[in-house]
Amino acid sequence: MSEVYPITKEGYEKLKKELKHLKSVERPAVVQAIEEARAHGDLKENAEYHAAKEQQSFLEGRMQEINGKLSNCQVIDPATLSGEKVIFGATVTLLDLDSEEEFCYQIVGDEEADLSQNRISFSSPIARALIGKKTGDEVTATIPKGKIDVEILDVKFV
Repeated sequence: MSEVYPITKEGYEKLKKELKHLKSVERPAVVQAIEEARAHGDLKENAEYHAAKEQQSFLEGRMQEINGKLSNCQVIDPATLSGEKVIFGATVTLLDLDSEEEFCYQIVGDEEADLSQNRISFSSPIARALIGKKTGDEVTATIPKGKIDVEILDVKFV
């Protein structure tokens, strides 16, 4: 049985775009590189050929992975959601109870997580601790640095 991957609408479109790029740009470039390397002669000691074949293998694996995720994903549009509880797609404003620093994260799928954009995976330790909680709740999450105590200040769906 296949695992269902939750993903935002934006993340789904990004994966489709990456797959299209890999198929229409990257794959033909690698095929061309293999043909050129093959033209150089002896394949046993042809480093260019082996590098191109390795790149082709990586590319095919990534395309297969994306195809699998696209076929088994559940697209969720956060703009259509509402409520007080933290769920997938929610943008959560938190207060660190130790430093009194405020920060904000959107809970997204694994493929979309990017800490520099304040997007964390639903499977991350802090997201798992937050899911199901609501505004005003205090939560303790175990993160790689240790434990963090936060209060949920706001839950939005954008």
